[in-house]
Amino acid sequence: MFPFKKKSIPLLGVDISATAVKLLELTRTGNIYCVESYAAEALPANSVVEKNIAEIELVGEVVARAVKKSGTKLKTAAVAVAGSSVITKIIEMPGDLSDSDMESQIQIEADQYIPFPLEEVAMDFEIIGPNENNPDRVDVMLTASKGDNVDARVGAIEIGGLTTKVVDIEVFALENAVKLIVETQLGGGEDKIIAVADIGSSVTTFSVFENLKIVYSREQQFGGAQLTEEIQRRYGLSYEEAGLAKKQGGLPENYVPEVLDPFKENMSQQISRAEQFFFSSSQITQIDHLILAGGCASIEGIADVIQERTSVPIVIANPFSNMSLSSKVSAQALANDAPALMVSCGLALRSFG
Repeated sequence: MFPFKKKSIPLLGVDISATAVKLLELTRTGNIYCVESYAAEALPANSVVEKNIAEIELVGEVVARAVKKSGTKLKTAAVAVAGSSVITKIIEMPGDLSDSDMESQIQIEADQYIPFPLEEVAMDFEIIGPNENNPDRVDVMLTASKGDNVDARVGAIEIGGLTTKVVDIEVFALENAVKLIVETQLGGGEDKIIAVADIGSSVTTFSVFENLKIVYSREQQFGGAQLTEEIQRRYGLSYEEAGLAKKQGGLPENYVPEVLDPFKENMSQQISRAEQFFFSSSQITQIDHLILAGGCASIEGIADVIQERTSVPIVIANPFSNMSLSSKVSAQALANDAPALMVSCGLALRSFG
């Protein structure tokens, strides 16, 4: 189910996060991409817990609503499992094996590398290239996830009226979207060290790319839910009301100086701490660009606050900046949602092999 066997089939990129289902459809003419349709629909509280689907039926119903809202005609989807639920390992294999022979050999040897019963996992592999120490052997990336993580997503997608063709890994989908941003927003930069801070509802993922390949990723418990909870506490709202007020405005005058500004400062501290943790565990000593992704990246003025603290040039993620839009896509809505659509964009790019 993982994406290593590349095929060109039209795919909806469907990102099931802790708080929302986000789906996106892309087409391509020559080198120009077009956003054909997209939608984001909020999930009921606790239907996804720690990136695992807890309520398959509820999530499936939200997928169906997102499909209807988007107006897409596609019925095939690419989804992703969280990196924290995936095992990846580089192994060596004989270089003269065919794909089918290699698959059989990996099945035989996989229990050496995977700490779960093989009947409980979904696996795939990709040949990376010749082993630098032994040219007769190749390095192979083996990827495995607990089968129930995959099954839950496939089940929710099916309830939503779609068929899953690809199960990806979030960080690999992110890698696809980062390549687009480097080309369109940074004017190239294959030789640069690029960091991405993806600030979700409850988890921030700090990833680092070297030569457009991910070399580091770490999660920490921090996200936009903390701002929602502070709004809820400060103004006596329900969690749902606080979430709406955060997006739509209408809060008292003291909201910005007493609630939003301290949250922005806390967010900049969290990202600076993640950056320092990376430096302490790596020989890399400088980051050239930091891409802000996730819902919190849309907070007005947040780039300036983080850039002042980290001294790294900041880019707000928008993988769609050079894309055309179909008539049913609102440019303003897409621009607002763009930082939160990185994974769904990376998944939709699987349509093109």
